[in-house]
Amino acid sequence: MDDQPECTDDYCITCSDDARAGILISKRTKYFMPTGEGVVRTDDGDEKVDLSLVPGASVGDRLLVHAGVAIAALEPEEDK
Repeated sequence: MDDQPECTDDYCITCSDDARAGILISKRTKYFMPTGEGVVRTDDGDEKVDLSLVPGASVGDRLLVHAGVAIAALEPEEDK
């Protein structure tokens, strides 16, 4: 018996949402959020993000952002 939802062409509980890559353009810390929050510039515009999952992020780093949270640091893009 498999109670796991299945992926279909219409909807997938795991992969229906997309993350976006962006550049961290500003960062600040708060007393209740010691790892800080920042602003990431993506193709869709600037977005305020929680940096809890990437505490070592610095301004200029490429980050993967999902649902207002930076979820991973990415390798820098090579010049094209």
